[in-house]
Amino acid sequence: MELLLQQILAGLATGTIYACIALAIVMTYQAIGHLNFAQGEMAMFSTFIAWQLTQWGAPYWVAFFVTVAVSFAGGVLIELIVLRPIQHAPVLSHVAVFIGLLAILNSLAGFLWDFNVKPFPTPFGTAPLFANGFIDAHQAGMIAVTLFLLAFLYVFFRFTRVGLAMRAAAHDPVSARLVGIRVGWMTALGWGMAAAIGAIAGMMIAPVVFLEPNMMLGVLLYGFAGAVLGGLTSPAGAVIGGLIVGVIENLAGTFIPVIGGELKLTIALAIIVVVLVMKPQGLLGRPVLHRV
Repeated sequence: MELLLQQILAGLATGTIYACIALAIVMTYQAIGHLNFAQGEMAMFSTFIAWQLTQWGAPYWVAFFVTVAVSFAGGVLIELIVLRPIQHAPVLSHVAVFIGLLAILNSLAGFLWDFNVKPFPTPFGTAPLFANGFIDAHQAGMIAVTLFLLAFLYVFFRFTRVGLAMRAAAHDPVSARLVGIRVGWMTALGWGMAAAIGAIAGMMIAPVVFLEPNMMLGVLLYGFAGAVLGGLTSPAGAVIGGLIVGVIENLAGTFIPVIGGELKLTIALAIIVVVLVMKPQGLLGRPVLHRV
């Protein structure tokens, strides 16, 4: 029973990171109607920026907030410079751009910081939080940071004018334009927020998986699984899906011997396939209807 509880808590801790990535994926999807395959590499590159700032002597939280701000600005610029010119292009054009962006960021990170594994600091420490050792301080810190982020986003989208405008632009761009909302800028802001959320996820997971240019490939896959499970049209569903995927991954890796640690990525792939076959809109997503 103790092992089961420990794995559930550890799964919730890593699931919060998957929830952040899934939330960023959903925000991008709602903004442009496409999946951002470079979301993980954007988060990885931002994490390297934070690491570099700490190497230059910046305190952790200064590096944290500077990285979030830089990532937000980078996300806005990517939308304005790279994606807006092809907004009416075919789907495959967007896929090609995202894959190209993934390769560019991965190679650039390797060129600037090399491909060696680097330790990333944690402000929370790694000591067990309780005497029973069910969860350590960093895992608890990941959960706390993610919960604070989710609370901030809830308040932002529910009670601020900009947040409400972003929701309106994502839900019905044509009607939003008719009431004076600048949909293009709302899309850019959505990209910036998605990049900032990804940066937070990268900085929280880096002390666990260590920092290197390929660190987010597996995390991105779990994030996609969480987004698909919860629903690509539902931010709340993305969060719930990410948490469920984290718990399932930990429990399966621990209690199913054939899976172990090597085949855990197949769980994410299996979740994506099963959800797309049985319930394409996800747990909380709304079905997409086309009027004919």
